[in-house]
Amino acid sequence: MTQHHWWETAVFYQIYPRSFADGNGDGIGDFQGIISKLDYLTSLGIDAIWLSPHYPSPQLDVGYDISDYTAVNPEYGTLEDFKTFLKGLHERRIKLILDLVLNHTSWEHHWFIDSKSSRDNPKRDWYIWRDGKDGGPPNNWMSTFGGSAWEYDETTDQYYYHYFFNNQPDLNWRNPEVKQAMFDAVRFWLDLGVDGFRLDAIGTIFEDPDLPDQKCPMTHEELYAKMAPFYFGTATPEMETEGKKLREMFALLYAYQVEQPGLHELLQDLRMLIDEYDDRMLVGETYEPAYYGDGTNELHQTFNFPMMNSGKLTPQMIIENQAMRLGECPKGCWPANTLNNHDSARMRTHFGDGKNDVALARLHFAMLMTIKGTPYLYNGEEIAMTNYVIEDINLIRDNIALFFKSVMEKGLGMSAEEAGKRAGGLSRDVCRTPVQWKNAPNGGFSPDGITTWLPVNPNYAEGINIADQENDPDSHLNFYRQLIALRKSTPVLQTGDYTAIEQQQDETLAFLRMGAGKTVLVALNFTENKQKINFSQLAKQAKTLYSSNGNIGETLSLDEVALNPFGILITELLT
Repeated sequence: MTQHHWWETAVFYQIYPRSFADGNGDGIGDFQGIISKLDYLTSLGIDAIWLSPHYPSPQLDVGYDISDYTAVNPEYGTLEDFKTFLKGLHERRIKLILDLVLNHTSWEHHWFIDSKSSRDNPKRDWYIWRDGKDGGPPNNWMSTFGGSAWEYDETTDQYYYHYFFNNQPDLNWRNPEVKQAMFDAVRFWLDLGVDGFRLDAIGTIFEDPDLPDQKCPMTHEELYAKMAPFYFGTATPEMETEGKKLREMFALLYAYQVEQPGLHELLQDLRMLIDEYDDRMLVGETYEPAYYGDGTNELHQTFNFPMMNSGKLTPQMIIENQAMRLGECPKGCWPANTLNNHDSARMRTHFGDGKNDVALARLHFAMLMTIKGTPYLYNGEEIAMTNYVIEDINLIRDNIALFFKSVMEKGLGMSAEEAGKRAGGLSRDVCRTPVQWKNAPNGGFSPDGITTWLPVNPNYAEGINIADQENDPDSHLNFYRQLIALRKSTPVLQTGDYTAIEQQQDETLAFLRMGAGKTVLVALNFTENKQKINFSQLAKQAKTLYSSNGNIGETLSLDEVALNPFGILITELLT
């Protein structure tokens, strides 16, 4: 029998530390807050935590602009607080992986401060500095968040490169000193006992060293302005041909800035470092199966972003997605599935239909917990939190909103006031608002009278909070607990093979999980109509492991299986 690693059987839960729990009453989440909720995390049944950046940072990109890789953000606590948190997790048999941002640092990192101090500073080559050309930047490369990818520095009369915001200068990974310093930081956390890392934005680590001009005929801003009708739902069917051409231009826009040679070799070296330690893992912020390497020498997991980023989940889409993902996965690799994170809309909002949002959220979660691969959950999903659009531009903390405000003004001709209101809905703040712990001021995240770092969604008063759902056996929270417990008690759902049953694909998703002499049938009704399906070709009877109809534990005839609207059925076939 195959022995599986912990990251293959685990259920991961992402904590966004700034928004999880405020332990000292200053409106910002922190380690004392997380420590106070360790028993809650245990009650969920999760096996591992992915912690978003906890390092010192000026927070210009809300933690992904790191100013020290081997310390703790003072707003979150101390290194001793982190150690207490880690110890508390491990005592509860919960693993911890950290976010690792390899591509860039904050411009407040002492490496960059040294680098920009003079052209002959020893750390000058730790970042990518170039002379200008023809009175402007070294080339026409664009930042992914708007404007030139080059920032002029008067002190040394050169430009530095940044793929993201200008406060996030890119590291020069072709310099072996950079690699050594970053690998030392990795060892620092591994030596403390962390169990692995989620690697941020790995596709941007290298760029073409010859700096050729990109061939896209439009600037970043021009392209986004022309794409505005497609982003904001005002495009007509007649515009689709133009939209296809515009989307093709994005490949030209960043052709020399992403997915460059050298990345596989870097990941192989990082994997060798990780493998010096027992039972540690790497998951990358990428959907590219190529970064599994041969299945043993690069990443342990990559995310199933094609599923997460789909506009709507349908049985046919999921079947095609699984065929593609599992078919591309090299021998020895393991898939990872998620439907949202700190950069993506809440499940209930993203995949809802405005009428059956909670039922759909449960259906999608059941799918996530039963298809093949490790599920990654995001804090607050267990109570069906929703997006919260902040219309006051002064309260928005995600600088991407400013970029989209500009796009809407230029591309849609909106007034600055209207664009500012709309920008809040396009920022990542919509899914980053504080976790709603109870029906109390600030949703119980912070004391009454405290201004939280982002406004709390007022729907905490409508039952979307943990305290109210704790005592309701039919709540979303307890549904999550029930499905997580079922997955853990049914090993075939963790590690079994997957086979799609291609019948009634437009209405019902059905598949088998098989292993160790057991076969589990999962059937999910994606419609608001009752469905009747004959599964007798599989077996005559099955034992009900979970049913939204409520007949758990009963023996079920497979001649005519009835699924209620958005119904969920998980059964073990009987021979």
